[in-house]
Amino acid sequence: MTFGEQNTEKEAHEMLSYAFEHGINALDTSEAYPIPMKKETSGRTDLYIASWLKSQPRDKVILATKVCGYSERSAHLRDNAKVLRVDAVNIRESVEKSLKRLNTDYIDLLQIHWPDRYVPLFGEYLYDSSKWRPSIPFVEQLKALQEVIDEGKVRYIGVSNETSYGVMEFVHAARVEGLSKIVSIQNSYSLLVRRFEVDLVEVCHPKNCNIGLLSYSPLGGGALSGKYLDINSEAAKKGRMNLFPGYMERYNKSIAKEATMQYIEMAKKHGLSPVQLALGFVRDRPFMTSSIIGATSVEQLKEDIDAFLTTQRPLPPEVMEDIEAIFKRYKDPAIL
Repeated sequence: MTFGEQNTEKEAHEMLSYAFEHGINALDTSEAYPIPMKKETSGRTDLYIASWLKSQPRDKVILATKVCGYSERSAHLRDNAKVLRVDAVNIRESVEKSLKRLNTDYIDLLQIHWPDRYVPLFGEYLYDSSKWRPSIPFVEQLKALQEVIDEGKVRYIGVSNETSYGVMEFVHAARVEGLSKIVSIQNSYSLLVRRFEVDLVEVCHPKNCNIGLLSYSPLGGGALSGKYLDINSEAAKKGRMNLFPGYMERYNKSIAKEATMQYIEMAKKHGLSPVQLALGFVRDRPFMTSSIIGATSVEQLKEDIDAFLTTQRPLPPEVMEDIEAIFKRYKDPAIL
């Protein structure tokens, strides 16, 4: 989501090639990228991926993208729309444009980026009943997704920033109507954001709905690397939280920074880097299918891959005990 905003096409290609050469075969993009969403840059991430993908074996790359949920501010993504919805018209236009930008015949995984209905998003915590609004029925959304699957344009479908209610409704609707079932959920999960464990972990369990978690922001938007603790550092100045005022402000709150400092000190105690601790923790969760990292340089990407591959697996019991001790004091430090 930085390609086309924080990264040039050349830099994007360097990172994609390095990742592919070191065993990473899944790419996650969106019609909304790069972030922050702007009409002038819209779609550049896909274009950079497409120009790299030309020289790669397509069948060896798992390409995931997303169709936006309800939005009154992103109408520029459609030819003729004032509001984005997750309905047949929007899904079809989104898929057709994504295929064209990505220069591919099919999408391996199409995800609903955020729900069509109201839900608390991006750091919001409590459900506000006064914000309820009419939404596209789950069955109607699934039927529209089924159409692009039947046409061979999409292989699998998933959701993102979704709740237990949403997952269960999608699974139930698919079962009753004989439609394709969602296979994945892409939600935020890290040392600072562990809400998935409250009830989604039960819903998504293999014996229940059998939905794989693709965690985004396993480094808390970079916060868990510790680079934002020194606001005058070069790394902090280049970080997206400082480049885009108000972006991911939930990680800049004092209590979130306090929790981050606790985890960083604990990592040092056990001879781990902050990145090793954060990515090792997410990697080892029994309900984790894959974690999604967003790097803005080959150096950063290398550190992330090395941390994932070389950190003791699983993390030692004494490390997990210390993580849980900190978690008891800072259960939701990144909520707004």
